[in-house]
Amino acid sequence: MKMKISVVIPVYNAEKYVANAVESALQFQEVCEVLLIEDGSPDNALQVCHDLAEKYDRVRLFQHPDKKNHGPGESRNLGIKNSTGDFIAFLDADDYYLPNRFNAEKELFKEPKVEGVYGALGVQYYTQKAKEQYYSIFKNRLTTVYRKYHPKDVLPGQLNMLGSFGLFTLDALTIRKEALLRKIDSLFKPHLRYHEDTEFLFRLSFYLDLYPGILDKAIVVRGVHENNRITKVDTKKINPASTRILLWKEIRDWVEKENEIHDDIKLHIRRMHRSFEIANAPTLKKWKMIIKFIFKDYYSIRSGLYNINFRQ
Repeated sequence: MKMKISVVIPVYNAEKYVANAVESALQFQEVCEVLLIEDGSPDNALQVCHDLAEKYDRVRLFQHPDKKNHGPGESRNLGIKNSTGDFIAFLDADDYYLPNRFNAEKELFKEPKVEGVYGALGVQYYTQKAKEQYYSIFKNRLTTVYRKYHPKDVLPGQLNMLGSFGLFTLDALTIRKEALLRKIDSLFKPHLRYHEDTEFLFRLSFYLDLYPGILDKAIVVRGVHENNRITKVDTKKINPASTRILLWKEIRDWVEKENEIHDDIKLHIRRMHRSFEIANAPTLKKWKMIIKFIFKDYYSIRSGLYNINFRQ
């Protein structure tokens, strides 16, 4: 089977890195197109994207109709809607694929039951300053799921309900487009400016059968520099607890409407939402919440006390 993969790259403030990302995707014959979604960058990224689209036949450039910044979620949605491939893969503009990126996918997707494949993400520090600032977050470890799990275990695994499960990321995920559009009512949530990928992966892992690919070595590399969106959150330039409250509220609203989700998963998500609310509440309200739940649901309190560590 000859795969036709559309690679969706949202581009914001990444003029230094996007050419490397694009060329890393174009190395694969299976990649039929690279869709650049320029998201109102303040730097020279738009011109760089224009140059790449002129240079490579397989590169297509898009912007939002108003030419403004809409965030990575809505940008990825625009890319998906304009894609022509049978499979969708994602790549951040400051990351890049390795030569083994689709080795597992080419075999696994021969089975129609396989609707998505995930792998492992490595890390590279683009500058010494970035390494000094962010090594404590990423170190040199793989971001990966630690062993091969059945698709039904992927959602509870991501929710930390199976112990040491690990993580996979959008960059290391490939999805069968037909299954995505048929089974998912809404794609990325545009109103989530942070953790929109996490919310999407939770829903995706419930509705689609996702299988493990290469887990013991990187298939894609996260490029770490001073202006990564994720590093801004994790280094508290943005209040991480407040963004996580919004994330877990979104997830909680979703599971409460989904009759097929097991009650244990719903309870776990309610507790996670409560825990971040407790962690981010003002002191007086925090103690009122602790007293309220100390008998009603002790596990919410225990998680909430732990999550206070995420506060500014």
